[in-house]
Amino acid sequence: MTSSGVRHEASPSTPAAVPRVPPATRREDLVTVLFGACLTAGAMSDGWAHSNIVESIEGFFTPWHGLLYAGFVATAAWTFWLAYQRRDAAPRWWRDAFPAGYRVGAIGAVAFLFAGLADMAWHEILGVEVGLDAEFSPSHLLLDASAVLLLTSPLRSWWASGERGGRSATGVASLALGVMAPSILLTYASAFLTLAPTRAIGAVGTQQAAILGVDAYLITTLVLVGPFLLAHRRRATPGAAATLAAGVALFDMVMHEFPTPQAWAALGAVCGAGLADVLLLRLDAIRGRGAALRLPIAGALLAGLLVAGHLAGLALAAGIGWTPEVTTGVVTLAALLGALLGGLAARPAPTPDGPARIPPPADPARIPAPAGPAPVVADPVPPAPADPGR
Repeated sequence: MTSSGVRHEASPSTPAAVPRVPPATRREDLVTVLFGACLTAGAMSDGWAHSNIVESIEGFFTPWHGLLYAGFVATAAWTFWLAYQRRDAAPRWWRDAFPAGYRVGAIGAVAFLFAGLADMAWHEILGVEVGLDAEFSPSHLLLDASAVLLLTSPLRSWWASGERGGRSATGVASLALGVMAPSILLTYASAFLTLAPTRAIGAVGTQQAAILGVDAYLITTLVLVGPFLLAHRRRATPGAAATLAAGVALFDMVMHEFPTPQAWAALGAVCGAGLADVLLLRLDAIRGRGAALRLPIAGALLAGLLVAGHLAGLALAAGIGWTPEVTTGVVTLAALLGALLGGLAARPAPTPDGPARIPPPADPARIPAPAGPAPVVADPVPPAPADPGR
């Protein structure tokens, strides 16, 4: 059979070929992390200004906002530049040419821009927020969520590459920046700033303060252990837990000018997280990455050692006023919460035989005829003749 010579176009239902875009290099991820660190430093300075010299802030256009948005412009421009450099692989580079992990970051950059315009309008119309008003401002919440998407692009790039070594360092740094971003809006519930364990539990009022302190430990456990487990689920990485704890602690300490008891307690928490890093690497070396209850054990170890280290630092700096029951109970409660988070992050175990398969229906044309003599078919009965009288 010869060809008719007619070229058939692909039907509209045929999916278009996905362009193959080169992934980001280690150097490109490193530059993204450095620009993201500038953005985070600007957020730190703005948080410090809101906490210490808010009386002198008169509107949106401040030096601290200048540092914040300069870091944003650099990070966003670099993100889109990475796509523009790959325009040969995807002509619609603004949509299809982002390296693996950076498309979500580009969405975060656009969202950050609109949130920044909303924040400018908010400041100019309603003034400068103080305390909880600043932490619950809708424009600030949108800025924070957008920054998380933008800052974690190297993290997703690291996951997509599957590499170790230098790429792991930029991935962990990106993870830390992404977790630091919400810290500015969670200082009211941060364990790194609480002094509740130093006060004795007696009357009803002091019990309420202790309850708020316990809540701060649980919220901080969620903020730190949850993201850590997402990274640890893929592979154990040296220093991941300590980097996360140090980043969030640094954010809180800078905002409040390094108060002495809290600074010692934060150092204890970072040491506890570092010990968890060592133990988890050792456990993976002994039990393997596919061991049972790997992530629940990791979550329990990190949460328990983090809280225990923080309480130990407070004990050295200012003493512990909580009863032994509450002190040891909050460590246990944090460990249980970490184990629960690990169970939620773990992949479900496959069944041994896999899912049950339903056999397809049989084709009647292919069913063989039964063996044996052919059945006898009776002669057909002729129809009765018509009645002429009718």
